[in-house]
Amino acid sequence: MNSASFQQTFAEALRADGSRTAFSDHPAFAVYRNTVMRGCIDALEANYPAVSCLVGRDWFRSAAAIFASEEPPRDARLVAYGERFADFLARFAPASELPYLPDVARIDRLWTESYIAADAPHLDLEPLRQADPTAMTSWRLTIHPATRTFASDLPAFSIWSPSRAGEAVDGGLVWEPEAVMITRRNHEVRVTPASPAVLSLVHACEAGLSLADAIRTTTDAYPGTRIDLLVALLVEAGAFASP
Repeated sequence: MNSASFQQTFAEALRADGSRTAFSDHPAFAVYRNTVMRGCIDALEANYPAVSCLVGRDWFRSAAAIFASEEPPRDARLVAYGERFADFLARFAPASELPYLPDVARIDRLWTESYIAADAPHLDLEPLRQADPTAMTSWRLTIHPATRTFASDLPAFSIWSPSRAGEAVDGGLVWEPEAVMITRRNHEVRVTPASPAVLSLVHACEAGLSLADAIRTTTDAYPGTRIDLLVALLVEAGAFASP
């Protein structure tokens, strides 16, 4: 058996799907497989605390075990494990009565992505204040590597926020769409509600539009937007990287 075949057989055995492999009957391998599975479940519980709070630890760990058997980690950093867990929950029959659960999981995941994203200097307000307004229109603002946005058709943020802190969700919750922006400053990840105008400007900058075109796109879609306040909000939140 060559190295590639060995690794493939070993990985298949770790999935523990009931099929027999060259490793299946080895007692030491069974211990190792159980240890790996426990590590995967623990990692998912750590990476999706809001989901775990909503469904309870036993339910979560049972679901996590099924996910882990289907999708073993591809990265040694378990802090990054569970990239497709939200998609799994969306098709997981026992979660069908909790339609908000996948979107809550997506916010948990974006928090992790922001946390482990590459570092980069943030754009500060001072260079913007000192810049020639005419020259600024041709600038292209770069989104910081840790910045993420997400729009849900459900009140996902209002459910996620207390659940992330281990608290109960307000019974008077208003069931309407919500969006969030995730940023990181000084190693602190922040998740804040985002208006449609915020999403529009961020997405326009992500698409590589000049600042003038990004502003025009946003104000055309959302007339009356105070662009000066909007840009200041995004800069102070750390949404942009320094040129």
